[in-house]
Amino acid sequence: MTDTLTLFDAAPAHASAAVVELFDPPMCCPTGLCGPTLDQTLVDVNEMILTLQVEGLAVARYQMTGQPQAFLSNPDVMQLVREKQMAALPITVVRGKVVKVGAYPTLNEVRTYLMEQHRTANAQRVQVSPSFGGNGAIA
Repeated sequence: MTDTLTLFDAAPAHASAAVVELFDPPMCCPTGLCGPTLDQTLVDVNEMILTLQVEGLAVARYQMTGQPQAFLSNPDVMQLVREKQMAALPITVVRGKVVKVGAYPTLNEVRTYLMEQHRTANAQRVQVSPSFGGNGAIA
């Protein structure tokens, strides 16, 4: 009788379903919205996340102490953390691409990043169609 124990998730490196990912600096709680005074920036970030989720976008938020595997699974994020250490955080990733480092984006910035990536993806699509001569033969 042999039992298999899986220690690590076998999913490919950085296989997140989230469209927008926020890699946060260490905070006292998952949102940073705790304690006697609130940081307006963190309130704005929380509102941005809720707005994006209402619009149907998947948003993930990671803290190094709570979800270290999310950091380790993203080579671009880890490179920034190694180079700039805590000054790199927060890091914002949109559709797998780092778009902002060292500060949180605004809702308008995230929407701009999404639109730019959408335009870039559309421009890169190549439609291949065969070229036919007048007699139906491939030219």
